[in-house]
Amino acid sequence: MTAQYIYAFHKGDGKNKVLLGGKGANLCEMTQIGLNVPPGFVITTEACLDYLQNHQLPEGLMDEVRANIAEIEALSDKKFGDSENPLLVSVRSGSAISMPGMMDTILNLGLNKLTLNGLIEHTGDTRFAYDAYRRFIQLFGKVALGIDDEKFDHHFA
Repeated sequence: MTAQYIYAFHKGDGKNKVLLGGKGANLCEMTQIGLNVPPGFVITTEACLDYLQNHQLPEGLMDEVRANIAEIEALSDKKFGDSENPLLVSVRSGSAISMPGMMDTILNLGLNKLTLNGLIEHTGDTRFAYDAYRRFIQLFGKVALGIDDEKFDHHFA
């Protein structure tokens, strides 16, 4: 049997911080007690350990990701990568115990030149949409690519 590497917020064990990380477990618990949390999912710490051991994504992980994105699309009536009504997601890392130097959040994953126009149309707020796009580029650059914040300061000003 293949391991389950992903739990939707409404299905994850909010007490199991070892499996879901502190942030993930808390999001599951908040969802299950009825707080207004957007739909989402947690990739388990076991998936991370499997990746570190084998130097590749665990078998079936991306299929689980796609299935969970499809569930979020259905719940939100938005579509990831859609140029008219884009689904934007945030990505965070977390461990069982909060640790300094952990990855920061990447906001607005799914925002690009095509989906930007859809966000502008959907919200009617050009400044908001461009600010969201800027934040995505800056956070992705910093977190995923290791680009110093200072490289973005001139453009932000």
